Amino acid sequence: MSKVLIEVKDLSVAFKGEGPAKTAVDHISFHINEGETLALVGESGSGKSVSALSILQLLPYPQASHPSGEILVDGKNLIGADEKTLRSIRGNRISMVFQEPMTSLNPLHTIEQQIGEMIILHKGLRGAAVTARVVELLTKVGIPDPAARLDAYPHQLSGGQRQRVIIAMALANEPDLLIADEPTTALDVTVQAQILELLLDLKRETGMALLLITHDLGIVRKMADRVCVMTDGKIVEAGAAADVFANPQHDYTKHLLTSEPKGRALGRDIAGPIVMEADALKVWFPVKRGVLRKTVDHIKAVDGVSFALRKGRTLGVVGESGSGKTTLGLAVLRLIASEGAIRFDGENIQGLTSKLLRSKRRHMQIVFQDPYGSLSPRMSVGQIIEEGLVVQKLAFTTAERRERVAQALAEVGLDPATQDRYPHEFSGGQRQRIAIARAMALKPRFVMLDEPTSALDMSVQAQIVDLLRELQRKHDLAYLFISHDLRVVRALADDIMVMRGGKVVETGTADEVFDAPKTDYTKALLAAAFELRAAPSGIVNA
Repeated sequence: MSKVLIEVKDLSVAFKGEGPAKTAVDHISFHINEGETLALVGESGSGKSVSALSILQLLPYPQASHPSGEILVDGKNLIGADEKTLRSIRGNRISMVFQEPMTSLNPLHTIEQQIGEMIILHKGLRGAAVTARVVELLTKVGIPDPAARLDAYPHQLSGGQRQRVIIAMALANEPDLLIADEPTTALDVTVQAQILELLLDLKRETGMALLLITHDLGIVRKMADRVCVMTDGKIVEAGAAADVFANPQHDYTKHLLTSEPKGRALGRDIAGPIVMEADALKVWFPVKRGVLRKTVDHIKAVDGVSFALRKGRTLGVVGESGSGKTTLGLAVLRLIASEGAIRFDGENIQGLTSKLLRSKRRHMQIVFQDPYGSLSPRMSVGQIIEEGLVVQKLAFTTAERRERVAQALAEVGLDPATQDRYPHEFSGGQRQRIAIARAMALKPRFVMLDEPTSALDMSVQAQIVDLLRELQRKHDLAYLFISHDLRVVRALADDIMVMRGGKVVETGTADEVFDAPKTDYTKALLAAAFELRAAPSGIVNA
């Protein structure tokens, strides 16, 4: 019988605001045994991250409070504990890995300084002993040539390497429990698989317990022994992961299990008119060195890429971070400089002046990855959507613009009466619908979609995919769909272009690429994406 490592009893969390306190976590209880993995699962706003932060008392007190509950470690209640007690727990007995590695690391400190700080504070080591321990930790988490990385800064590492550094920091003092809050959401699918495998290996090697916070049920299938399903601040179902997946009891759990993006592309005419076309497109960034800043080399972000996208069809562009897919999309829209022909509706737009290009832009729109970052917090929803109408002189009176905004909002499934509200008043999925409405208000023929679902919960992803498919059916839109999430690409794309290192390594219809990939790289991408979400038999031993 495993010993209980941490016990959460009747925990509630409330946040003070202008009005009555808002309850974020509502009387939940769970425990974590030594050496096991417990997953807290739920969509954004369910209370899972707030619950995890409560364990280490990292919430913004006194704005946050605990109307009820205890968090017991070795019989000590961490709620209300003094700083000395909490310091002995944080980073020592319990460590945490956060979702976004870039914001979790100090951009002004080297990797050695950041990991070393943990060792100095908790272990009292100094000098060469700290350096040796840092190298040991970097080796353990799979950083190549770790000694050469000691003086590196976070921006000099890839996303996967930064997350490995965060894990190394968390493991510096050999904790009994590692809390991993969405540790792979910001990473490519192949890097996701590597990080999850690393966590499993470290767990087996050190015997630590793992509290996994996620909305991705594929990760839970691979990692968890037990699972607690949360919604609206409550745990609505709990049990062994195999049992919950095989026989879910609560309607919300059933909803989560069936909420992955489904369906296939519309399969429009493969001989339809070409809307957007690129021929031997290149985007090379010069590498300059020396006092005279001479160009000594080039970063070939996009290197000789060609494609033809037809009316009503979707071209899915897939690849890992740094493959050049977003740079390709920006170049096609003439948002960055490039070489090679770019033809929209048969006209080469590569050499057009800004003034001539402006009239074309209403027909070429873009939806960005982060729905919050792409919307101005100082503008109302109506002002955001009408901005393009004003620039393109498509609606001359205020009444006309409000009507066009109302139509755009209704088309994406939002209440037209919300156009006087601001972005922060909407959920992530609703904000992405606003971003889509902004593009649709101009009635475009071509839309570049840059990771439009990666920042969203699984069920919201499915809703956005269904919305994009319906808008495409209704308006015969041509989509250039950029993503590293192959499940979403499979649900939306007619054709696939796989990029690596700025070059196209494989193309074909979605069926050809997914069912019979030709290159080893494509096979590796598919394996990482779909093995991660294999059947429940992939669950680790309880």
